[in-house]
Amino acid sequence: MRRFAMVSLLLVALVVAVLAIPYVLRDNSARPLTGPRLDQLTYQTVAFENGDLDLAGMLFLPEGNGPFAGAVIIHGSGTSRRDNPWYLSVAAELQANGVAVLLPDKRGSEGSGGDWRDTGFEELATDTQAAFEFLAGIPGIDAGRIGVVGMSQGGWIAPIVASRNRSVAFVVSMSGAGVTTEEQLQFEEVNNIVQMGTYRFVARMIAAFTVPRIRQRETWRATAGFDPMPYWAGVDAPVFVALGGGDTNVPVQQSVSRFTSLPYDPALRVYPNGGHAIRDPETGRVQQAFLDDLVSFVSNIQAN
Repeated sequence: MRRFAMVSLLLVALVVAVLAIPYVLRDNSARPLTGPRLDQLTYQTVAFENGDLDLAGMLFLPEGNGPFAGAVIIHGSGTSRRDNPWYLSVAAELQANGVAVLLPDKRGSEGSGGDWRDTGFEELATDTQAAFEFLAGIPGIDAGRIGVVGMSQGGWIAPIVASRNRSVAFVVSMSGAGVTTEEQLQFEEVNNIVQMGTYRFVARMIAAFTVPRIRQRETWRATAGFDPMPYWAGVDAPVFVALGGGDTNVPVQQSVSRFTSLPYDPALRVYPNGGHAIRDPETGRVQQAFLDDLVSFVSNIQAN
């Protein structure tokens, strides 16, 4: 009996050791995302409206008198913060290269009213449309060269805005998924579990229980069943799609397949080892190659 107990303990220890391998070998060397601080940038706080909803944000104007091309940035999921270095990296690069940027506070964040938690993408798109119209009315802005830059979840909202508004001069999707909300949730949840330190096949089994629970949340129900591709098919402005290799939030290869099946050819690039933020793993900053491509794309846009 004692021998049987010893063998059982050894087997249990072996199983635990094997299951711990992914956790032990996990790479934690990558630097966290860094970027410009808000107090290093020149901007002005602005307020505008979407119907009865009061919205606010930050306006980054280039030096000089213009006329400037313009870009409205669309936030990703969750509550937005004005000091987020990811959004500020994009805003600062465009501003430094002659493009005016309106970075709105997401509905229910900072100075904006409302609540994003119970709001679908189609309704959130009306906030971006209101920001677009506000930017177009600012002196020194070329209203024929204003586009939208959707970041992460904002890449789902950007094609809604552009397909409904033919005045949108360009569309950028940075780390926006080309798949449905259900497909993206499944992919992200499995990767979240893997990153906790387990094998992928185990993570898939666990996700079979966790994904249905996530889908019961109010924030999920507001955006469930969304497919971005019909909206992308309706966009007739120039499109630039940027994805980061190794993204654990967005299924890159599936997204590339969807984007390349559109009835037009978007400019599309996958940045090696960029992850969801398209971050340089050595510096921790947004990859300069992406920022250069973004500036080049926007600078070459012709007025509508």
